[in-house]
Amino acid sequence: MKPVIFGISGLELTDDERAFFRDADPLGYILFKRNCGTRDQMRALTDSLRDLSRRADVPILIDQEGGRVARMQPPEWPAFPAGPAFDRLYDIAPASAIEAARANGQALALMLADVGVNVNCAPLLDVRQPETTPAVGERTFGSDPMRVAALGRAMLDGMASGGVVGVVKHMPGHGRGVVDSHYELPVVEADDAALERDIRPFHTLRNAPMGMTCHVVFKAWDADNPATLSPTVIAEVIRGRIGFDGLLMTDDIDMKALSGSAGDKAAAAIAAGCDVVLDCWARMDEMTEIVAKLDDAGAATLTRLDRAMGFARPEPGAMDELAAKRDALLALA
Repeated sequence: MKPVIFGISGLELTDDERAFFRDADPLGYILFKRNCGTRDQMRALTDSLRDLSRRADVPILIDQEGGRVARMQPPEWPAFPAGPAFDRLYDIAPASAIEAARANGQALALMLADVGVNVNCAPLLDVRQPETTPAVGERTFGSDPMRVAALGRAMLDGMASGGVVGVVKHMPGHGRGVVDSHYELPVVEADDAALERDIRPFHTLRNAPMGMTCHVVFKAWDADNPATLSPTVIAEVIRGRIGFDGLLMTDDIDMKALSGSAGDKAAAAIAAGCDVVLDCWARMDEMTEIVAKLDDAGAATLTRLDRAMGFARPEPGAMDELAAKRDALLALA
């Protein structure tokens, strides 16, 4: 098994993708709006990925945070609120905000599980700052680390109760990034003492099953490499000070914050200590290069993968009832 998660080009696998994935055996797959047409189509697509991998629990990921980041969209699927809605409720009723976030997470997971998606790239644990780029700031649970951790834990637990594994992101914190790492490389000048605030929610949720790195340079820790490619940040901060021992994946290596070829970036991320590379855009030439550059996943990665996929513990629940409960609580704000 190669330590990479690949995107898919359309609503169903092409013959070329089927042949390539069968040989490459990637660790998992990630879906985007281009892959989400109807319920029946998504079920058929995810079934085909499980059949191809010969793994019933192969990770099939999506970014379905709510708000601006939602791959499954109306009218086929309901809209979900983003982090700031829960942040506003927390101002006046913290316990109600936490319960709303949990109900939201479970409802969201039930929607995903219905179409065969078993991993959601959420919640964000980035701590918002006045200067945070809107690409991140408009999605966060707020500017207080304790609040971010409490709401993040509620969403993570809610998703697990709906049968979906969560991914905490963006480790060790994207809140001080003033530019969008999809297009530029953020460089954070804050000192180590200030950054302690940013890593606090990740430390609180250090037992999360999966985590995602950020493409951000933290000068206090490694002035030369973004976190995704930094052995220092991964070993000393993410694995060390934060204490995270879950499955660690990169953010999309196609983002413009990183430079170099797809294969070189993938190899550098694994060498730095990431368990898995995330490559989202289903470009066959780049996927072929990545597979050629990567060895098979090591024992530690496979152990973390097995542990992570056992994190979800489905409980009875109805999506509509959970969403209604969430909405009634959010209406308090």
